[in-house]
Amino acid sequence: MTDLTNLKTFVAVATAGSFAKAAARLNLSPAMVGRRVQALETDYGVKLIERTTRTQRLTEIGRRFLERASRVIDELEQLNDITGPDNHGISGHLRISGPTTLGVKRLASSIARFANQHPAVSLELNLTDRNVDLIAEGYDLAIRVAHLRPSSLIARKIGTYRFVCCASPRYLGKNGTPTHPEQLQEHRCILSLNLVPRDQWHFEDQSGRVLAAKINSNIGIDNGEAMRVAAIEDAGLVYAPLVLVEEDIAAGRLTEVLADWEKYSLPIHAVHPSRQFVPRRVKAAIGWIAGDLRR
Repeated sequence: MTDLTNLKTFVAVATAGSFAKAAARLNLSPAMVGRRVQALETDYGVKLIERTTRTQRLTEIGRRFLERASRVIDELEQLNDITGPDNHGISGHLRISGPTTLGVKRLASSIARFANQHPAVSLELNLTDRNVDLIAEGYDLAIRVAHLRPSSLIARKIGTYRFVCCASPRYLGKNGTPTHPEQLQEHRCILSLNLVPRDQWHFEDQSGRVLAAKINSNIGIDNGEAMRVAAIEDAGLVYAPLVLVEEDIAAGRLTEVLADWEKYSLPIHAVHPSRQFVPRRVKAAIGWIAGDLRR
């Protein structure tokens, strides 16, 4: 009978695109990954992967084998869900990708509580502002802040990522408080290198009219936490995610401006690979994070 560990290792290699990437994903040495795939090939008497010192590719049999192997692993996960302890607990490994700011401010605490609630689940949270390839990089779930493009992935909106305009009380005391977005041209502003376009901040009045305010900036930063620190240190006005600065506003370290104007917002999505079967731990994690974001 085929060793399930070898089967999972082959799927990891095939989806990751290399033995080294699969080894990193599985926390194994590349040599061990190679031995497992070789053992699988020996068991079936076929060549699944053609590999040289620089490249690898699935053979024709390997491509068909991958499709069936993925189904087998999904079916086994379904059996584990059905026959798990008391048929209610969840278990297994869960690999999650999330954006940096939301991850630090909300996701880390959310999955920590999730882990306490479900001790049989092991969790891995990778924070990056890059859109990871869920299948190739072996992620079960990604939390993304964006208007998503059509894809084969399954997405569920679980929240809204709102922005706010603010500055330190000292900066406002010295330079005045803007009452209209057009006045931002008279102020120093901290430019976010992650916004597109970088030199425009969007506002919407109560009638629904949208204004793209041109801003002047002598400092640009590509990291949310660094932008927050610069604003607290009186560098100027910042147009930042509310989740990043809400504690500073509550504590008086920053002051919101142009509060009567609606700011930019983005949907927060939970995204997972398109599969007929979604493991119960993935469903549970999505529901848990969505509940936390509604608080």
